[in-house]
Amino acid sequence: MNAGNGADWAPLLEQLAERRAAARAMGGADKLARYRATGRLDARSRVAGLLDPESFVELGPLTGDPAIPADAFVAGSGTIDGRPVMVGAEDFTVAGGSIGTAAASKRTRAAQLALRNRTPLVMMLEGAGHRATNALERNRPAPNDLQAMADLSGLVPTVAIVTGPSAGHGALAAPLSDFVIMVGGHGALFTAGPPLVAASTGEQIDKQTLGGPQVAIDTSGVAHNFAESDDAALALARRYLSYFPSSAWQRPPWVGPDGGNHDVGERALPELLDLVPVNQKRPYDMRAMLAAVADAGTVTEIQPTYGTSIITALVRIGGHAVAVVANQPTVTAGAVTVAAADKAAAFLQLAGAFHLPVLFLADNPGVMAGSASEKAGILKASARMFAAQHRLRTPKFHVTVRKAFGFGSSVMGANPYDNQTMTLAFPAVTLGGIPADVGGRTAKEDDDTRRALVENEASGPWALAQTLFYDDVIDPRELRNTLIRGLDASVRDGAAEPVTHHGYLR
Repeated sequence: MNAGNGADWAPLLEQLAERRAAARAMGGADKLARYRATGRLDARSRVAGLLDPESFVELGPLTGDPAIPADAFVAGSGTIDGRPVMVGAEDFTVAGGSIGTAAASKRTRAAQLALRNRTPLVMMLEGAGHRATNALERNRPAPNDLQAMADLSGLVPTVAIVTGPSAGHGALAAPLSDFVIMVGGHGALFTAGPPLVAASTGEQIDKQTLGGPQVAIDTSGVAHNFAESDDAALALARRYLSYFPSSAWQRPPWVGPDGGNHDVGERALPELLDLVPVNQKRPYDMRAMLAAVADAGTVTEIQPTYGTSIITALVRIGGHAVAVVANQPTVTAGAVTVAAADKAAAFLQLAGAFHLPVLFLADNPGVMAGSASEKAGILKASARMFAAQHRLRTPKFHVTVRKAFGFGSSVMGANPYDNQTMTLAFPAVTLGGIPADVGGRTAKEDDDTRRALVENEASGPWALAQTLFYDDVIDPRELRNTLIRGLDASVRDGAAEPVTHHGYLR
């Protein structure tokens, strides 16, 4: 061995160290100080906060012009709770987080590696979209990361965290992701920012009014959940991924005491008798019922402020990850609106893609009627929701809590022989095409027929149980234990395969 080789390496290693330091300097001390003074984490701190300590392996830190550190995009691999993930973060302190050709290559590479390695991808968005100077370059066209991200759909979980204003090309990474978190006070999504809007349309508008949480989360539904801070957003992303397998080739992980979930056993729910009124005209909060049924502290609601007559949530029941779709009687009596149906349909497709069991908690008077609902497309939206639940091949559980009328029962997985694992009802249930007193009047039936319809409805679940419409009518206090036994019997371990059905849902 030649002892003199170390001296030959020294200048090269020094140059490498200098280049690495420059790439990691982000926008420099002054810009970083001003940025951090706003209460936000910088791009590299966000990556570190998302991943397990010391697990980050950077991808392409030296790509692009050395004068633009890391080409304004920090990317690489790491682990969350010991499971591998890919991550990318736009660096707003460098060129406004804009996407150069080198960054486009890194974004594409990160998405391709996520698919090849069958691991989730988390993107952190805060940038101006494509860099204007890209048009001056005469290099080969950069790869399109949006194509690579579209290829991930239904195969690996994808999360976007909107930490600041995100425009144009970069913003499109959000609607291409399964789950979008927006940080309050800073996060915003739009096709074009206020200056371009003013130049092209004359409209004067600020970033938050154009695409902040009230627009993206509450109104359009482009984003799913709100976070008060960067740290809260990172924690929510980690929690969200904990319910999912790393890819569609695996099944969701069971989490018990070793994973911090100490409430996996059976227990009676006497509180449901106080919570759920027998009188169907009295509302109650379905969130309270869901919290009682689920393992303690495991409820994560998705899109809580959009389509609020339906609750969509990820929970654990007996350690099993479960996707829940539940009517909310405090909002339009639980009637299914267009926004609620759209939210539920997307959520059901996500659950089906990653093999999560689905639990329907039905308590609704039907889909929303009226001219406003028809103009908004309630037939199309509810049909999409119905098709999404029908196509599920994961374990599917239905519980009629009090009522489900007309198509409102169908979209909630109540139809007989619709691939359910288990269909249950509480004793106070009524079910029908439409409420009997209304149906008798609209059909212009005679008094005897109307009376017979009302009496049939008043028979509750008993006649339906006799025909096996329901597998069983249960005491509400038995609900959690019954579901745990059904999940234990139907959920499978081991490898899985991606869902291959590609229907057309209008």
